[in-house]
Amino acid sequence: MAAPKKGRRSSGSQGRPGRALVAILVAIVALTAGMFISGHTKPRLGIDLAGGTSFTLEAKNQPGKPNAINSDNMNTAVNIIERRVNGLGVSEAEVQTQGDKHIIVNIPKGMDAKQARTQVGTTAQLYFRPVVTYTDGKKTKPTASPTPTATGTGKSNDKGKASSTPTATATSGATGTPSASGASSSSQGRAVSEGLKADKTPSASESPKASESPKATETPKATETPKGESSKADDLTKQLADLECTTPADRAKAREKAANAKPSDSVVACDRDGSRKFILGPSQVEGTDVKNAASVYDSQGGGGWIVELNFTGKGGKKWAKVTGELAKQQPPQNQFAIVLDGEVYSDPRVDESIVGGRAQISGPDFDQKNTSDLANVLSYGALPLSFDIADETTVSAALGGEQLEAGLIAGAIGLALVVVYLVVYYRGLALIALASLAVSAALSYTIMVLLGPGIGFALNLPAVCGAIVAIGITADSFIVYFERIRDEIREGRTLRPAVERGWPRARRTILVSDFVSFLAAAVLYIVTVGKVQGFAFTLGLTTLLDVVVVFLFTKPLMTILARRKFFASGHPWSGLDPRRLGAKPPLRRSRTTATAPADPKEA
Repeated sequence: MAAPKKGRRSSGSQGRPGRALVAILVAIVALTAGMFISGHTKPRLGIDLAGGTSFTLEAKNQPGKPNAINSDNMNTAVNIIERRVNGLGVSEAEVQTQGDKHIIVNIPKGMDAKQARTQVGTTAQLYFRPVVTYTDGKKTKPTASPTPTATGTGKSNDKGKASSTPTATATSGATGTPSASGASSSSQGRAVSEGLKADKTPSASESPKASESPKATETPKATETPKGESSKADDLTKQLADLECTTPADRAKAREKAANAKPSDSVVACDRDGSRKFILGPSQVEGTDVKNAASVYDSQGGGGWIVELNFTGKGGKKWAKVTGELAKQQPPQNQFAIVLDGEVYSDPRVDESIVGGRAQISGPDFDQKNTSDLANVLSYGALPLSFDIADETTVSAALGGEQLEAGLIAGAIGLALVVVYLVVYYRGLALIALASLAVSAALSYTIMVLLGPGIGFALNLPAVCGAIVAIGITADSFIVYFERIRDEIREGRTLRPAVERGWPRARRTILVSDFVSFLAAAVLYIVTVGKVQGFAFTLGLTTLLDVVVVFLFTKPLMTILARRKFFASGHPWSGLDPRRLGAKPPLRRSRTTATAPADPKEA
């Protein structure tokens, strides 16, 4: 008698379900460990849950542009401010128009309020102005001779430059205090051409000798300078002497006056901390000429953080011309000031003409924070309108906390009803569903926590709603699979074949359902802004995790439990009792018995 052939494993079977379970458990452990290593054990909260700062920006017409406040410019401003806020590492910030000339900016708690005011409030105009001279930020007495101003080309009169020989500290940018002889140096950094080393400092032999330096008495004579230009120089010198930069109120007045000046005018301005005040020449390059800027670590140029700039085609040409002219000057007139809303943000030195539309700004005191701030200003500093901060308020999280509590209670009630339904209808199978929900919740929580410091994700109320909706999506996937198994049992199959034969049909349905849900979340995320994006992001994330959990946890766990007697025997409390499901008699193969033909003789 021939030995019976061994049956082949069904194509839908999973031979090693333990491997999939180990893989997903290792992923949970790794994510949890990463959460604790990063020092973040709770997800970042949005402004509606954690509170924060709310700014109301009021648009102003610029000089010479009385009709600049319109819907197009306001929408452009909203987009730039939103990118700028995101550039600070803030997420779930709300930037939207209110009325015809107001923009509301809501920033969640966790960002320094002073930095928020500086970065969000100073968002109007960005200019690159040549430095004529600068001094201490305190109010001083005017000098006997006027300080020359720069003309439209960015040059200054050689006879009227600062009357001192530049020292090593004056050219290295290491200090920011004026020297005893009156020369000043930049503490903010310097501009160098791409690839040029940071130690391009003139040696002592290359510096002009003291005897060759113009003396204080060598000021332009009245006959050498047009009367109008001399009058402007006198006026700027007086303004510089009268300017006080040591108090916030004085800096605000100086900032407003400089911001309202035309780009073609020379101005006096303070730096951000009020330690210095400047006379600045006309702007030759504007913020709109900067294509982008980034903070990078220069590992090849001796180390340290730098800012890399890329200019537009037109801006690159203007930049090359201006830097070529500035490089011929002596300190401080070989420096240019980055002026944001009438305030000097940085004043790097130019070593040589920078061509090619690319440049670097480096400095001895640069770190990741200040280079990131500077790059952010350069990237998103220029707006089509000027703005004042009309109102600044602190948003309390009390109302959001109450809404969150109510939402969590509603979610808990919904989850409890789902659990009751699963236990009553599916009995033992409910244990598999609850274990899968627990795994999905663990993955969702750890990933949301890690996405906070990773991409700036913040959990707001709509995002919480998206997570609650995801409970129904995940439970629906379990139900689809359980019903396919029960259908196979009704056809008369035992549990193990039913588990494997029902999986391909359930898998197709689950994938189609999750794809539709993820597509809806993706479209919603793209076409919406603000809080609704939080809902869409959470819904899309949990939908993807549903696929991972069903494939790597629910199906392998079902395969393992199908081998246990409690489920395999169809226990009444297993949820797979054939009699309760109305199963048909077991399917059996028909057997035919070979019978020897009758003997004709016997017939």
